[in-house]
Amino acid sequence: MENQTKVTEFILVGFHSHPGSQLLLSVLFSTMYAVTVVGNACMIFIIRTDSKLHSPMYFFLENLSILDICYSSVITPKAALTFSLGRRIVSYNDCASQMFFFSLFGTTEAFFLAAMAYDRFTAVCNPLLYKIIMNKRLCVFMVVGSYLSGCINCTIQTGFTFSLSFCGSKEINHFFCDVPAVMHTSCSDTLVNEIVMLTLCGSIIVGTALVVCISYGYIIITILQMPSAERRLKAFSTCSSHMLSVCLFFGTVFFMYAQPGATSSPNKSKTISILYTIVIPMINPFIYTLRNKEVKESLKKKFKRKGVFLVPLL
Repeated sequence: MENQTKVTEFILVGFHSHPGSQLLLSVLFSTMYAVTVVGNACMIFIIRTDSKLHSPMYFFLENLSILDICYSSVITPKAALTFSLGRRIVSYNDCASQMFFFSLFGTTEAFFLAAMAYDRFTAVCNPLLYKIIMNKRLCVFMVVGSYLSGCINCTIQTGFTFSLSFCGSKEINHFFCDVPAVMHTSCSDTLVNEIVMLTLCGSIIVGTALVVCISYGYIIITILQMPSAERRLKAFSTCSSHMLSVCLFFGTVFFMYAQPGATSSPNKSKTISILYTIVIPMINPFIYTLRNKEVKESLKKKFKRKGVFLVPLL
């Protein structure tokens, strides 16, 4: 058996298709990445420049947008280059780095969504104490705590995965260095690694999902008890976008990491991976913009101001 430290590179299999389809995938991934960066950058700009949006909810939303840019940047540019240029070889160190940062940002996003659910719970269920409970110190603590939790998880996942031995075929049946796909490449017994991944990722996903479910359980009960239909509609509108984002993220991630046999269906995993690595970071800004009255009003104001300044130049 060859020691894993002697392995210098891996080969990303990607998707099995003819060259024309590979170029189409490259264009598609590049376009989606551009939309992701522009959309999330616009969200950050809007939140930072509008004083009305300087509240805990938008503080978390701004950090989520920054995270989504980083999250997508770890995967999408490399995948697009792989499809367009056919450069499927990735060095051992680059593969480990990609896995580390992907696990870091993915885990952090799960904790972010849980923190945002708690924020909405406080706003709807304890509106009079909202500003006291969700003070700046607690918000910063939640963000920093989310990143620290991500660091712990990604360190363990990457360390355990790259402690395996790799010999024979070095092909990773994926378009990036995901934990299950890299484990599947190893010639070592991966049972312990799979148990660690299932236990660690499962506890993180189930734990953060429980926080979300409990928070929204109380939110729904509180909304139904509101006497005014207008208040019920307003309360629901502030939570609906986050609920949609949560369902998309946790649904796909649970399928990938929180169930037994996650490494046994690589082709299905690749398709699901596109959703949570590329699609969700791209559509999050649209979900929060199109379903958020305050953000839409801020956008309208900025376009009106731009129009005022542009008229004299025409």
